[in-house]
Amino acid sequence: MKSTSAIVMAVGAAAIVGGGAYYYANQSSSGISPDLYADASNAELVAQGKQLYAANCASCHGADLKGEPNWRQPLPEGGLPAPPHDETGHTWHHPDQILFAVTKFGGKFNAPKDFVSNMPAFEDKLADDEILAVLAYIKSTWPSEIRQRQARITKKMAEQMSR
Repeated sequence: MKSTSAIVMAVGAAAIVGGGAYYYANQSSSGISPDLYADASNAELVAQGKQLYAANCASCHGADLKGEPNWRQPLPEGGLPAPPHDETGHTWHHPDQILFAVTKFGGKFNAPKDFVSNMPAFEDKLADDEILAVLAYIKSTWPSEIRQRQARITKKMAEQMSR
């Protein structure tokens, strides 16, 4: 069972990240810039993001950003429980551009047709700057080393998108 969930997670992550890169490379009308960056050092943005997170994300991902129990184990109906957004999860493994797109367009963002995700789209609930505020808040809770790693991942995606 453990290897099955690892495979499900790996395939899902690869679909989202790989699909995201393809989407950005081929969708200039998406309005998503390679320069998207959620600034965790901006105290005002982080404070706004904390409030938005509490109102829109905490019910699934937890007020403490710890996610749902057994978040790596597939649910009976498919998909996975909401993952943690703290340093124990995998959120920080993704660039801001992908985190933004998955939040805006939902967990099925550019994934295979039969991919199951419980992550809803927030494009009708949150403005783009509000999504960035939520991401800034999440990032502000990570240790400095993890924020630096994630910043490098975001920069690399920006470079790939700009080619």
